[in-house]
Amino acid sequence: MTPDLLVHRIPLLLTMDPARDGSELGALVNAAVAFQGGRVCWIGESVHAPSAATVLDGSGCVGLPGLVDPHTHAIWAGSRADEFQRRLAGATYSEILEGGGGILSTVRQTREASDEALEKALRGRLLRLRQRGLTTVEVKSGYGLSPAHEQRLLRIAQEVQDGPRVVTTFLGAHTVPAEHRGRREVYVEQIIEQQLPLCAPHCEAIDVYCDRGAFDLDEATAILEAGQALGLKVRAHAEQVAYTGIAEVAAKMGACCVDHLERLDEAGIAAMAEAGTVAVLLPGSQLYLHDSAPPVAALREAGVPLALGTDLNPGSSPVWDPWICATLGCLLQGLTVEEALLGLTRLAGAALGHPELGLLREGLAGDLVLVRPPPGEPLSAASLVQSMGGTRVARVVQGGRIVATEL
Repeated sequence: MTPDLLVHRIPLLLTMDPARDGSELGALVNAAVAFQGGRVCWIGESVHAPSAATVLDGSGCVGLPGLVDPHTHAIWAGSRADEFQRRLAGATYSEILEGGGGILSTVRQTREASDEALEKALRGRLLRLRQRGLTTVEVKSGYGLSPAHEQRLLRIAQEVQDGPRVVTTFLGAHTVPAEHRGRREVYVEQIIEQQLPLCAPHCEAIDVYCDRGAFDLDEATAILEAGQALGLKVRAHAEQVAYTGIAEVAAKMGACCVDHLERLDEAGIAAMAEAGTVAVLLPGSQLYLHDSAPPVAALREAGVPLALGTDLNPGSSPVWDPWICATLGCLLQGLTVEEALLGLTRLAGAALGHPELGLLREGLAGDLVLVRPPPGEPLSAASLVQSMGGTRVARVVQGGRIVATEL
């Protein structure tokens, strides 16, 4: 059968498939990729490429799998630009949250927004992310914090599927809403008995923010256990502001990933390594919050897989560009170029529990991004990461179709 689409004459193709050349990036030169029925059907040298109904020239670009963002809070309403100014003046993120700002400010504005406004905002954000090469984006709830509002956010996120592929995560345990302050146990009970049963049909995973000013270890564990009992994959915001022990607990529950990890300890690292839990690093929030780096060297030594996310949200990481996160991951957190690119692709897919995403292999997702390094730079992996936001995404193929072109 004739392929639907052929992308050929790609000078450097990073498949992220070690079976290709024995390296982690799976590099091929003068390569081509063919797509049929939304999936990759052929990869090889351009001189041996099959004919196809549509042919796209990849000259001048580096090819990679469609990028995967494993951590965003992309559905919200309102703005927190005023809090950005307060942080510049010296206020901490935790102080703002504990004073009724931060997440609680966004919750108020999100609850007041119409379905139409939320859908429009989310669609715009997702399409902008796709222009930067993302073909899969995780979207969390967490700005509703009531049964009806959390379900609403997840339902809207599920319905917006005309941009990148959306993977939804329940985060009703983002913080305690204003109406339940001083009655934390009542809100935890509401999450377990009302929010989760209502929201589980609209998401793949459960996440919890276990930290100072949010939920303690016992509360977070009970919430994760309840979500897991409903068939949801386990995730956690772990060890960001203060050490809690949730990374170790989540890993022992079989979590596909735990995220942030600035204050991760040796026991947490060991548990993650044993379970194969992916560490999702979020350098955007580290930068915005002037925080210390996660223990990347210790994670690497233990063999814990490392993924990267934008943590796109209105307050602590209003970061739109995964390529900037790759650069920051190297500069602020000590990643290598190879680790940064794997963290945006194959290992980001693994963090979501979708190992079929983020790599180019026959039979898997037909997602490909063609990227131009900055002018004058060579076609290399290092050129894509070194320049802060200097790469240009020339084409995005998602599900075997060309869905975005260079602006």
